Amino acid sequence: METNIVIVGAGIAGLATSLGLHRLGIPSLVLESADTLRGTGFAFSQWKNAWMALDTLGVGDILRHQHDQLCGSVTTSLITGQQTSSTSFMDKGKNGVGEVRCVRRRLMLEALANELPSGTIRFLSKVVSIEESGFSKILHLADGTTIKTKVLIGCDGVHSRVAKWLGFKEPSPTGRCAIRGSAELNINHRLEPNLRQFFGKGLRFGSMPCDEKTLFWFFTWTPTNQDKELGEDPAKLKQFVLNKLEKMQSDDRSFVEKTELDSFLLAPLRYRHPWEIMFGNISKGNVCVAGDAFHPMTPDLGQGGCSALEDGVVLARCLAEAFSKKPAKHMKEKEEEEKEEDQYKRIEEALKKYAKERRWRGIDLITTAYIIGTLQQSDSKFVTFLRDKVFAAFLAGMLLKKSDFDCGKLNSS
Repeated sequence: METNIVIVGAGIAGLATSLGLHRLGIPSLVLESADTLRGTGFAFSQWKNAWMALDTLGVGDILRHQHDQLCGSVTTSLITGQQTSSTSFMDKGKNGVGEVRCVRRRLMLEALANELPSGTIRFLSKVVSIEESGFSKILHLADGTTIKTKVLIGCDGVHSRVAKWLGFKEPSPTGRCAIRGSAELNINHRLEPNLRQFFGKGLRFGSMPCDEKTLFWFFTWTPTNQDKELGEDPAKLKQFVLNKLEKMQSDDRSFVEKTELDSFLLAPLRYRHPWEIMFGNISKGNVCVAGDAFHPMTPDLGQGGCSALEDGVVLARCLAEAFSKKPAKHMKEKEEEEKEEDQYKRIEEALKKYAKERRWRGIDLITTAYIIGTLQQSDSKFVTFLRDKVFAAFLAGMLLKKSDFDCGKLNSS
């Protein structure tokens, strides 16, 4: 089996890249190891930069109609019970008025996938090895299939096989963990359309509505040895969160109680060291990475999925330049191998351009998210005092600052 472009992973970055290429008239093949699109994580915040990317891809309005817009952020101290900051999401920045919505992951993936031609996504296709073959790469799949491709893009998550091939190490643990949940209610929750965050000693809890009957929440903390007994038992996870929030004077605790056990997810928080991205190979020859395979980060900025969409738009734009250029007249008379080499060089330069454009954005987001998460979840009395009394508004404002970013359109002209 031979094709021009293979994307490993049908997550946000993989589908966004494939759709961007499709909009530019360039087909691709997306390999997904699961048997269907995966909604792991339930939901996530989509900020202004994500909506600009989604509009560029042509699916923004589809998702807007399915999710409520959030007006702002309210932070509260679980130690004092006092509100520490209130930030509007509707203010105008350099790239227009803010827009934030909590988007259900399944609906996001379906919106992207439904715009792709039939047969673009190949499910149950796990890559087990990558082999060099002249100016191409040969992928060996678990089912015995081999695929030869001119471009290989790794969008296969934090444990990316493609990232490993490029020389990246496994993402580093932060020592923190997150429990996420999604409450599907029978009646309207009647909550204000805000991101609500609560900070205690060494923990953070947040919630936001997706629509009038769906609420997404998250809880992050630094686990002790005793907490390791939780495993992935959803009943234990539920009781653990409820115990930690027993002093919360808010309706949000009741939404944790109403969350079904199959809507609990525990995950360690990992990130890639900024210096690895600074000096590592985001691209090499005709291979590159995007999304979590490129810049896994902590969720404290809400930019994981947003930056994956940015990657998809930029990568599609850069690759389109390589595939749209026709060979010079003298190339038509050259041997086939020389034509392949010429195209390989164009692809290599396109991926280098993508890496150059995205490298510092990735470093900035990873570093900022890590620092904010450390400050917000500190169990130090001094840092907690600064967080609640001095830096609360500043930290909330960083969410808006880092989302006021435009990755550009698909067509470079």
